[in-house]
Amino acid sequence: MVVFPCDLLPLDPTQDLIFPPELMRVALTEPQQTRWFRGERVAWVSPVSLEELVLLKSTHPQAPLVLGNTALGPEMKFRGAVHPLLISPSRVAPLFEVTHAPQGVWVGAGLSLTQVQMVLEARVEALPQEKTELYRALLHQLRALAGQQIRNVASLGGNIVSALPNSDLNPVLAAGGCRLRVASDGDREVPLDQDFFRGFRTTLLGAADVLVAVFVPETRPGEFVRAFRQAPRKENALATVTTGMRVVLGPGAVVRDVQLYYGGVGPCTLRAARTGQALLGRPWGEAMLQEAYSVLLEEVVLPPGAVGGKVGFRRSLTLSLLFKFYLEVQQALALMVRPGPGPAGSWTSWTCWVQDQLGPGPAGQSEQDAVGRPVMHRSAPAQATGEAVYVDDTPPPQGELFLALVTSTRPHASILRYCLSVCLSVCLSVCLSQQGSAGGSQTLPPPPPPPPQVSCVGQLVCGVLADSRDRARRGAAAVRVRYQDLPDPVFTVELVVHRPLSSGELRLGGQEHFYMEPQSVLVVPVGEETEFHVYVSSQAPTITQEAVAETLGVPSNRVTCHVKRLGGAFGGKVTKTSILAAITAVAAWKTGRAVRCVLERGEDMLITGARHPVLGRYQVGFMEDGRITAADLQYYANAGNTVDESPLVVEKMVLHMDNAYNIPNLRGRAVACRTNLPSNTAFRGFGVPQAAAVVESMITDVALCLARPIREVNMYRGLSVTHYGMRFDPENLWRCWEEVKGRVGLGPRLEALRSFNQDHRWRKRGAALIPIKYGVAFSEAFLNQAAALVHVYKDGSVLVSHGGAEMGQGIHTKMQQVVSRELGVPSSQVYVSETSTASVPNSCPSAASYGTDANGMAVRDACQKLYKRLEPIRTKNPKGSWDSWTRAAFLEKISLSATGFFRGPDCYMDWEKMEGQPYSYFTYGACYSEVELDCLTGDYRTLRTDIVVDVGQSINPSIDIGQVEGAFLQGLGLYTLEQLSFSPGGLLYSRGPSQYKIPAVCDVPLSFNVHLLPDSNNPHAIYSSKGIGEPVLFLGSSVFYAIKDAVSAARAESGLGGAFPLDSPATPERACLACATPFSQRVPVSEPGSFTPWALNI
Repeated sequence: MVVFPCDLLPLDPTQDLIFPPELMRVALTEPQQTRWFRGERVAWVSPVSLEELVLLKSTHPQAPLVLGNTALGPEMKFRGAVHPLLISPSRVAPLFEVTHAPQGVWVGAGLSLTQVQMVLEARVEALPQEKTELYRALLHQLRALAGQQIRNVASLGGNIVSALPNSDLNPVLAAGGCRLRVASDGDREVPLDQDFFRGFRTTLLGAADVLVAVFVPETRPGEFVRAFRQAPRKENALATVTTGMRVVLGPGAVVRDVQLYYGGVGPCTLRAARTGQALLGRPWGEAMLQEAYSVLLEEVVLPPGAVGGKVGFRRSLTLSLLFKFYLEVQQALALMVRPGPGPAGSWTSWTCWVQDQLGPGPAGQSEQDAVGRPVMHRSAPAQATGEAVYVDDTPPPQGELFLALVTSTRPHASILRYCLSVCLSVCLSVCLSQQGSAGGSQTLPPPPPPPPQVSCVGQLVCGVLADSRDRARRGAAAVRVRYQDLPDPVFTVELVVHRPLSSGELRLGGQEHFYMEPQSVLVVPVGEETEFHVYVSSQAPTITQEAVAETLGVPSNRVTCHVKRLGGAFGGKVTKTSILAAITAVAAWKTGRAVRCVLERGEDMLITGARHPVLGRYQVGFMEDGRITAADLQYYANAGNTVDESPLVVEKMVLHMDNAYNIPNLRGRAVACRTNLPSNTAFRGFGVPQAAAVVESMITDVALCLARPIREVNMYRGLSVTHYGMRFDPENLWRCWEEVKGRVGLGPRLEALRSFNQDHRWRKRGAALIPIKYGVAFSEAFLNQAAALVHVYKDGSVLVSHGGAEMGQGIHTKMQQVVSRELGVPSSQVYVSETSTASVPNSCPSAASYGTDANGMAVRDACQKLYKRLEPIRTKNPKGSWDSWTRAAFLEKISLSATGFFRGPDCYMDWEKMEGQPYSYFTYGACYSEVELDCLTGDYRTLRTDIVVDVGQSINPSIDIGQVEGAFLQGLGLYTLEQLSFSPGGLLYSRGPSQYKIPAVCDVPLSFNVHLLPDSNNPHAIYSSKGIGEPVLFLGSSVFYAIKDAVSAARAESGLGGAFPLDSPATPERACLACATPFSQRVPVSEPGSFTPWALNI
């Protein structure tokens, strides 16, 4: 059929395009036939019958079946797995059939997990409760398994045959007595039991076997099935330990049959057969359990260095989850005898938006004046629809090449030589040494000699260029590097610092930036006079410009950096980005072609470093009333293998070691320790979250020793002086503190919390109220300057360029609001262009919560110049419109372009005298958080969080509240969830979202209330506002200390009181073990040094 343009309907932009109905009809009416697609290295086949599928598997037994591609896809993309043939059985009907049988239901193995969930939900609705025990246990696991997107495509059969050691479904299916229908030479049924799992990711199914369906039986009266899982995060996280447990009770609640299956405690799903045997014939009660615990500990054994670590925690979970099973069966038995109330309603989440803060603006304010109004983020619609353009969305220039990086696999070694033969067979003959000089030549010389040494796993060794992204990565993977290991690599600060333990200690782990957009750079040679355009995701375009210019040996005026927006940065796109840009620029110089370098998530996490892990130690003297009279604090920051910004980070630690407390005799030291880990760098808060957490730990320990709260008695009062001599008034700190107390009703709430803890043995609640005093601005005065360029066009529209980078924090939106007020025009007439070194030179990094303060003043300066120039025009025509004034100004030959400049405050710190004024002002805040902790698993839920922050007179309340919420959740991740894991050889294990968990929606407090302190003024910043990007992150520690409060209540049940150690992040493992329940105390602890741990405690 030929279609002419005149036959097509005109495009209606208000309607979504649909899949052509004609093609849909063709797919439904034409007879199906096998489809083959062949690529360069892989063939893909889609059969249409079970017989054909079995034949394909018998002919190609190693070819995997692919439906959702949730397991195979990551292996191929991130681990380099190659399968010459992929078989897609998506059109094989028997794999998708659901057949109801008298005693259960046959579920097609090809059904997605979401479809399986729907089938089981229908069975639960249709059958009596006593027949649906297994169905409800499976639904419990399905609702927490992965995320909805994964469940929509991942298949039931794929989940079973992948045989993951920590599978959520296999223990439940095995405990429930499920059967599998398998096709090969003929159909057969296979029981899903302990004999089905043969080892790590292996089953008794042969390579040519095809799993067709799964039989899920109904349960009988007296039969109880439960499933439990513990995972680092409540949703979308691989489980640490999973269980499927089934018991059949006869008359007198005597155990007639029991099946106990565990995942996550061995190489495959494990049946605790001896433990089950010990329960048979016994009455269901406490006496039976005590014997079962002893047998289970002997039966489920993990070596101390087992893969995955957390050995003590995992063994403790085998006991505590059995106890949970016992409790739930006991409750079910009680309800069978005496029906009770229905299940309690689930928690609901709500956020309090303070209407007076998000209202129409101050009375009498011009409608065109946008300052102080809750203006929506200017990029929000484009970001929500996917239209926002980031570096890797930039259309490829002609002849573009791709750069892939080769990284070290040794933590401390000399490089002997490269082997490039395989690499050069798939990519261009270019290999860039990290120490090679550009040299000015555009030919392709042989590779320069390798760098003499590497000092961490993940250090850049060389780069590989190719004409496609895939070829470049394949070429990089093919590079072989020969090393000679050097002795004694150092990974932890304990090996650097040889000091005895102090009276108190807190270890804080690092934190991955995990920005949405990875490190990205595109360098385009202009081709004339060695000019380069660099499109980069950077917080500091000038630093990137200087790095590229210095590397290439050209003046800075030949390098223009363009930053449209960043998909997050958090401090991680300053120094690291400039290094990657310089390497990419060398490739562009050598080839004379555009070169793009975009890191994969795993590469980014491996190469670019993170927040500094810190070991904090303290000695403290205090009075009986809780007043601290003296403190000596020591901070040891793990800097990694290079200096980076570590000295500046530890400086800020010392400057904030008082947090909000007036300690008369205070001494502190901070050291950046060089180790053989990837170099750590700036991160939102820049050392303050670590420093202040150590102080709060000291305060908490003293309070536990005295059994009384002591924060208020130690906080600054009245006109005060910091330990480095800076004067300030903490009035707004106290206002924030008292407002939080009033909003939560602190006294009655704490009393209710104590009452809850008295009534619950295995669930405890804890609370914490934490203050923050955060210094805003750079302590190096020259970094506080800013410049801007404002153009007004004849039609009245305004174009603004400034030195700040838009990272999602809304700086461009606030600059629009500044222009709106200063020029008296609506925000719709103001456009903020990209940040470019060609428009605004010598800009300072967007950091230190000072971007709006500095750039806002520069934009204001430029606007005031323009407004003053228009004064004669306005005088002549006072009733004219803005558009008429700008046209008249052009005709009068008045310049409608102006630069603005802000010198910034003269902050300083004299480290010889130990005094100075390193900040322009302080931002204050206070936060109350309350948690409920499951002492048996360490899982917790944040029930409520109330934050009051002093942001001065907010320029944009909606953006500022969003910043507060985001910073708090990032802090919550730092202190309770996010954990970097390194191997004993210095390799980062946690390189991606499957191993590294950031807060998700399920981690948002159930009641989350954010309030901006009213009637606050700040003469040191534009429009009396305050910087807010970083200060609130530390308030996430309120959840950490609330968990510690709950753990303290749990320890009291075991007769343990006083101070105790709890390191950050307070993961479920650490919280559970700190509770010292009878279950965790049963698990023997291996002597440190007697084994090699799976992961280092960084």
